[in-house]
Amino acid sequence: MSISLAAWADPLWVGRFSETDAAIPALWKIEHLDQRVLPTQYAVRKWDGVVAVEAKAKKSMALLGRTVTVDLKKMPILCWQWRIDAPVASADMTRKSGDDYAARVYLTFAVPPDQLSFATRTKLGLARTIYGDQVPDAALNYIWDNRHPIGTVQDNAYTDRARMLVLRSGTAQAGIWVQERRNVLADFQRAFGELNGELQGLAIASDTDNTGEEAHAGFADFRFVETEDACPITKN
Repeated sequence: MSISLAAWADPLWVGRFSETDAAIPALWKIEHLDQRVLPTQYAVRKWDGVVAVEAKAKKSMALLGRTVTVDLKKMPILCWQWRIDAPVASADMTRKSGDDYAARVYLTFAVPPDQLSFATRTKLGLARTIYGDQVPDAALNYIWDNRHPIGTVQDNAYTDRARMLVLRSGTAQAGIWVQERRNVLADFQRAFGELNGELQGLAIASDTDNTGEEAHAGFADFRFVETEDACPITKN
């Protein structure tokens, strides 16, 4: 039985960019976590017909993020498209010295305190005294990696409060726009088990501060929908 498109709720757009946007789109802001490191540069441009945020990293790291409030039980599917020129050649997400990515999409979550151990709460408190409230209770990173197989889930090299999930790997699709569709609720449960996470923010980044390399990426068309059918993959 076919389902009319009208049966789906409208997408919740959280990153629909326009050529009339400023260099940093409204509601988005640079999150520069380490002032000792140069920030990645971001700007809005039209790129092969897609209006996107362009990220340029050169020995740099900064997120471009915004607050997002979504009921993932009702709208669990996040859709977007992205591209890279090339992966970060010497990156290795298993090591701090290799914790760099040509492109990543970063989702942050609040977790009820009673679901976090005393040790975890203590570590988070210490991290926040250094880096501020930008440190989340939990984070899920969708990454374009250089070497690990698609589907790999790995703790971040710096903290077990962030999980890295490889969506693309290597050079096979470099240089073109690639569409993505992820069930964020399912991915969070896969990464963090029984924890209850409330989505708080979404950020994008190109990140090369550890390897000292360069990266160039684009991000566009972020929205949440109810079902995968509401977000068809029309290319790749």
